[in-house]
Amino acid sequence: MCGIISVIDRSKNYMDGGAIKNALALMNERGSGEGAGYAVYGAYPDYKDYYALHVFYDNIVEPKEAVEELLEKWGKIEYAEEIPTYEQDRLRKQHIPWRYFFKPDIRLLAGTCSPEEDAIINIVNKVNTEIKGALIFSSGKDIGVFKASGWPEDVANFYRIEDYEGYIWMGHNRYPTNTSGWWGGAHPFNLLNWSVIHNGEITSYGTNRRYIESFGYKCTMKTDTEVVAYLADLLGRRHELPEELSVKALAPPFWDDIDRMSENERDLHTALRMAYGGALMNGPFAIVIAKPEGIVGFTDRIKLRPMIAAESGDRLYISSEEAAIRTMEQNLDRVWMPSAGEPVIGMVRR
Repeated sequence: MCGIISVIDRSKNYMDGGAIKNALALMNERGSGEGAGYAVYGAYPDYKDYYALHVFYDNIVEPKEAVEELLEKWGKIEYAEEIPTYEQDRLRKQHIPWRYFFKPDIRLLAGTCSPEEDAIINIVNKVNTEIKGALIFSSGKDIGVFKASGWPEDVANFYRIEDYEGYIWMGHNRYPTNTSGWWGGAHPFNLLNWSVIHNGEITSYGTNRRYIESFGYKCTMKTDTEVVAYLADLLGRRHELPEELSVKALAPPFWDDIDRMSENERDLHTALRMAYGGALMNGPFAIVIAKPEGIVGFTDRIKLRPMIAAESGDRLYISSEEAAIRTMEQNLDRVWMPSAGEPVIGMVRR
């Protein structure tokens, strides 16, 4: 039921959030008013070398003091402020959104191939599991996630999303089914430079969660989509799989299809199934994963949720509905419906 939409300008020309707000609002029948959100890449050019940590606070006394004590222990807060918000009649401000531009102290980091990023993951895990009343929901560089419980247009107006600009945008309108709607459960989900929007259900969530937590990740947001962001980080950053192989690990062909492949293809897909059995996702889903270099969209292996792709010049769009894309761009060069499990990949031009 959820509505998803994403766009990348492959030449890195910036777009403001006005168009995606209107596109997502067009799919209001796909939501229930219990969650919506946006992610933008290129949001913070003045602080692009710092991790932008977005935090929901229940209050700005005890949890805020605990978070800032932790951050000051592990690095430097360059700048901090309450994220500007604007009162909306249909949206109740349940949490206080705050942001920190933070850099870990490299003198305290050692022992991994990417110590800064692993330090941020450890901070996110610690805050989200140990500090009551605080939740870090966005933690990448030059990336901002803005979400809440509400309708897409109300969440957009709450954050005044049109004031932000970026070369990648993602939007999500939630219709919660297995869990209640709450601010942390709204999409996009983010970890470091990875952001995820998802329509559907990950029925293999229990297996996926046990698998990803064996690598040190912590699932704290009470929804199946959270695990996808962590799987993207594991496969893409830590294991350095290219986009096509990451998708094949998450949504692999059926064994019957693998058996009919050429020997080289069969060996590759068999190895992926064996190595990443715990990452394989079952259920009906359409997913878009973003990172600073681009976006990747894909569906489950029998396409039980819709996904449409379109191009106009340097811009690639991925959405639940063509009508939403045409709200952003009427003159499209190409529109197509990807096959089940087929990745749609759009990367910035280097």
